Amino acid sequence: MAPPDTKIVALAAKISSLVAELQESLSARGVESPSFDENSPPYLPSDLHHIRDDVLDATAELHEVLLEPLMLIYKFAGVSNVVSIDSIVRFKILGMIPYGSQVSFEEVAEKTNLDKGLVRRLLRHAITMRILQEPEPGMVAHTKISKFLARPEIIGWATFESHDTWPAIPRVGEAIEKWPSSQEANETGFALANQGKSVFEVLGSDPEAAMRFAGGMKSLDYVPGCGDAYVAKAYDWASLGDVQIVNVGGQRGSVAMDLASKFKNVKLLVQDSAMIIQGADSAVPDQLKERVQFMNHELFDPQTVQADVYFFRMVLRSWGDKYAVNILKAQIPALRPGAKILIQDACMPEPGSGSPLWRERVMRSVDMAVKFYFNSYERHLDEWKSLLAAADKRFVLHKVYETMESQLSVLEVHWDV
Repeated sequence: MAPPDTKIVALAAKISSLVAELQESLSARGVESPSFDENSPPYLPSDLHHIRDDVLDATAELHEVLLEPLMLIYKFAGVSNVVSIDSIVRFKILGMIPYGSQVSFEEVAEKTNLDKGLVRRLLRHAITMRILQEPEPGMVAHTKISKFLARPEIIGWATFESHDTWPAIPRVGEAIEKWPSSQEANETGFALANQGKSVFEVLGSDPEAAMRFAGGMKSLDYVPGCGDAYVAKAYDWASLGDVQIVNVGGQRGSVAMDLASKFKNVKLLVQDSAMIIQGADSAVPDQLKERVQFMNHELFDPQTVQADVYFFRMVLRSWGDKYAVNILKAQIPALRPGAKILIQDACMPEPGSGSPLWRERVMRSVDMAVKFYFNSYERHLDEWKSLLAAADKRFVLHKVYETMESQLSVLEVHWDV
């Protein structure tokens, strides 16, 4: 007798069909099938992501529909997961495990000066998350997840999460209750956890925190479609012709240098605060020095440079509307008719838009993060339109560039007079 057409049977059939299609495509290309082996490729070919996305959503739905309600809540409220991740990073355990080999729990305990029983608890908890593996009792070895976590920039992200983000999380509700409609960066969960200081004040006065934050930002290079190198693919830069681009809030120019190296027709002026850009020009290759330059400029100060394009990459997401409006208004003194403002930021998906649920979960999580860091939010399309109109009616949204490869969009705005 055929099984009844129930949700779980339909999901299982869908997963089976999709996985077969995915494996067939991988085999035809000679690409290794994914596994947790430490040398397994960490990424799938990008043109197969649509199949991967469908598999991820279907497997998650099957897994979650079979869980009891409390277990599903526990899954998403697993703050204990951070404990073992923080511990294996804090005590440098990843570096104690040789690649392609294994080491005993006892040896890890000796090197960390921790109790063997505690080491076993921490490691086995991490192992349940596929971080590390126990190939034989009492021995620990890498998986591709732990090998990836061992990268300096990912360790930087994990350290920032445990040192700076984690203490702020339980204060978010308190901040919302205390300042329900606030857009102020010093009225957040982060500020409550840091003696009333905003994230900007903490990073400006604490070099160690700034280094942790920089490491966390560098980890974005590994988020699909969010890294610096992906900016060149996110928009048709070649179509701009011979243009001057002002990269507002461009930090130390990594994106500007990448764009200049790939598009010979563009010149870029990177604007940021003096503290951030100090010494940045020394990293510019000689062949790019004429086309990538730096300028001390504060975000809210009136723009003084006339250019063809003004590029904001992940800048406005850090500010509530009243501040984001002022950032846009600050550009007006220099704008010429037809000037373009390119905004690379998230454009949140609407319900039923067809966006993969696993991607939407990541985007919603980032939306929560910018709330407790900055008192800002990730904007939907209608909110972007409202923001532009509030700044000036002459800011006209021309087009939104979106791809399934990235969680960021590019909004092309024209100065229409």
